[in-house]
Amino acid sequence: MLEIQHIPKHLFSKKNAPLLTGILRGLEREALRVSKDGELSTKPHPKGLGSALTHPQITTDFSEALLEIITPPTHSVDDLFRHLKAIHQYALHQLDDELLWTHSMPCKLEGDDHIPVAQYGSSNNGQMKTIYRVGLGHRYGRSMQTVAGVHYNFSLPNAFWAFLSSEQNSIDDLQLFKDKGYFSLIRNFRRHFWLLIYLFGASPALCESFVQGKPHNLSLLDDRHTFYSPYATSLRMGDLGYQSSAQESLYVCYNEKNTYIRTLCRAITQPHEAYQRIGVKDERGEYQQLNTSLLQIENEFYSAIRPKRTTRPGETALFALQNRGIEYIEVRCLDVDPYCMFGINPERAYFLDTFLLYCALQESPMSSPEETAIILRNQKKVVNFGRQPNLSLDWFDGTPKSLTTWAKELLEAMRPIAKGLDNANASEEHQKALELQMAKIIDVEKTPSAQILQTLQQSGKSFNQLALEMSRNSNSGLREQEIEESVMQRMNHMSEESLAEQGALEEASTLSFDEFIKTYYQQYATCKSCG
Repeated sequence: MLEIQHIPKHLFSKKNAPLLTGILRGLEREALRVSKDGELSTKPHPKGLGSALTHPQITTDFSEALLEIITPPTHSVDDLFRHLKAIHQYALHQLDDELLWTHSMPCKLEGDDHIPVAQYGSSNNGQMKTIYRVGLGHRYGRSMQTVAGVHYNFSLPNAFWAFLSSEQNSIDDLQLFKDKGYFSLIRNFRRHFWLLIYLFGASPALCESFVQGKPHNLSLLDDRHTFYSPYATSLRMGDLGYQSSAQESLYVCYNEKNTYIRTLCRAITQPHEAYQRIGVKDERGEYQQLNTSLLQIENEFYSAIRPKRTTRPGETALFALQNRGIEYIEVRCLDVDPYCMFGINPERAYFLDTFLLYCALQESPMSSPEETAIILRNQKKVVNFGRQPNLSLDWFDGTPKSLTTWAKELLEAMRPIAKGLDNANASEEHQKALELQMAKIIDVEKTPSAQILQTLQQSGKSFNQLALEMSRNSNSGLREQEIEESVMQRMNHMSEESLAEQGALEEASTLSFDEFIKTYYQQYATCKSCG
């Protein structure tokens, strides 16, 4: 059985409620822009949305058509979704006759040449972001740049970490204690995030165009141009989505900040044979990628969770992490929920808070390459066969353990966490959210992946037809709701400011791009952990 090893005695007392109400959370929701007929948009990022380079709440991810909506961090789940609604409404007001696609897996694709790479202008920072994405296209194909997800950003307040530090009689300074605590959370998250894929996976099927020319083991759904896997949960999190066979050889050590930075640093600074064949520039001198290493930058490592620190202009993510420590963690394994207007609902946020706090409080042994291999095997099993009856996963010692048994044990162990969060917030939402997840363990047909497959099979529609219908319904529902004038004014001002900021950056870019990149990569040579 799984049990909380230790909950500090007074953590959930009334006087310590601010330790939990001070949790900060934010969302990043990705969505493809498509035509009213469900075709991938080839239009530039709408000017009404401001600059994708500098706008704090609306940008693009990999493809120019892949919109990314970013909420500011909030202490309240209600406020989080108020922001999410306002940004969605504003974005839709600027899209004219286009729609936001409601699924993680993309609409029908016409091949790499028809998938536009995101553009960020002529400043050195903007060029770097675009060339990075050009490199991703050469390395993995551009179709992968049309896959969408939801990222959940989470941080515990300094007061929480100070309380734990006192309880444990730690002699570390607070930031060092926080770094150790967050890496402990991350190690436990990695051991258990297969549960999130099972509970929230919503991509068991996709359009046949996505797998054209790629090896796969999917089945054709009648003659509907749709491939699926009968027990799959999240094909997005499998070999066809944001996974990389090249990166499977990369062992990233999460035991402490320095080992994490060092292993990623090596992957960014040491040449990789397959990418050396592509070269940095073509015969015309045009950049094909930023470098020839396994990773161009840290973000190319496709992990389910990342330790994060807000970067300063021109600063690498690892350099920021080395110098100022972890600020928050980013959960990256969530599919877009096509049944929700915003790709995620409050119930998931409440459960994620419970899950992440559980990971922070549970004992967290140091990891190893052997455990990392077990984690990857479990991920692949749940991605491809998560709803298969009597499925077994690998326990930490490699022995089989029933998915259902393990999932129930995890949720039962989280009950005191959910109750403690509810007591602090004078609500019942965390416990309700936990019960909704338990229902999915008891009845697999309540999972989003099962519901999508059932709808596909009963409707007679292809994946594209069903996804387009759901996108139209979701978009019209949001467009019909009146947007507040104050929101409109604030968002207009934000867009105008972002365009002015991009213009200023472009005027200030006097250094050649070659020199800019050289200076950028020198940070890895001076990073203490990378040496």
